[in-house]
Amino acid sequence: MTHALFDRRLIALRKHRAMRIDTGGRGFLAARVAEDLGDRLEAVKHGFGGALALGGPDGLARRLIEASGKAETIIAADLLVGERSRPGDLVADDECLPFAPESFDLAVSLMALNELNDVPGALMQIASTLKPDGLFLAAFPGGETLTELRQALAMAEAGLTGGASPRVAPMIDVREAGALMQRAGFALPVADTDRLTVRYDTLFDLIRDLREMGLGNSLLARNATPPPRALFLEAAARYAENFSDADGRIRATFEIVSLSGWKPHASQPRPLRPGSARVSLADVLGKELDGRQADGD
Repeated sequence: MTHALFDRRLIALRKHRAMRIDTGGRGFLAARVAEDLGDRLEAVKHGFGGALALGGPDGLARRLIEASGKAETIIAADLLVGERSRPGDLVADDECLPFAPESFDLAVSLMALNELNDVPGALMQIASTLKPDGLFLAAFPGGETLTELRQALAMAEAGLTGGASPRVAPMIDVREAGALMQRAGFALPVADTDRLTVRYDTLFDLIRDLREMGLGNSLLARNATPPPRALFLEAAARYAENFSDADGRIRATFEIVSLSGWKPHASQPRPLRPGSARVSLADVLGKELDGRQADGD
């Protein structure tokens, strides 16, 4: 049984609160992730029939699929339905998808996998909902995201109390993500990463952005007691001391992990069986060496 890491109800509440806030453009992370996924989807040469949009603040996953023009029909499923929902959209947990096997030709997950308690199980469910040769695309914050904040809070709390409570959730490493795609049975899996550095005046400006994006601490193991202001004052000082530029502004790292994989199908390219090659590698290397010797003469 998978050990629960996140309070999924709290995640939904914080996302609902974030949707009610006019962020003034501070939803930059979701917008950046959606732009990257949109580019990847548009690069696919053919279109799809039915598409499943998972996650994304207030229908963002659905909107990027619509903008691509690649799908005939789209169903969005998320922990909560926002103001931009459409008829047929569902309130559903990514960890327990209510769809029959082989229901969709395309599935897109936006800013969702990093908040699941059972990522392997969720990937297997997504693979099950896809028809053969169906495509899965996902993007989410990866392992290096907020590494500076994690270190500053840990140093501050250790200095004040001698211990530390988990305050920044662990993220999925890109190599782990690629292995999970293979484990879920996806063909031609690809996992890559992009790193974004955002600068802030203070740690408090960073925390405000995170709250307005619905990215507060949702760990089940978090300390339920409200942290004292002294902790954040000390963390702000540690952050500025260790992760600031010459102008005094602090740096925050956001790593974006992108995944793609296909439901296996007979038409997809496959590696050759061992021993089936028609040309000897030794012969190829011998010809190249002969050519180099001739050129050297």
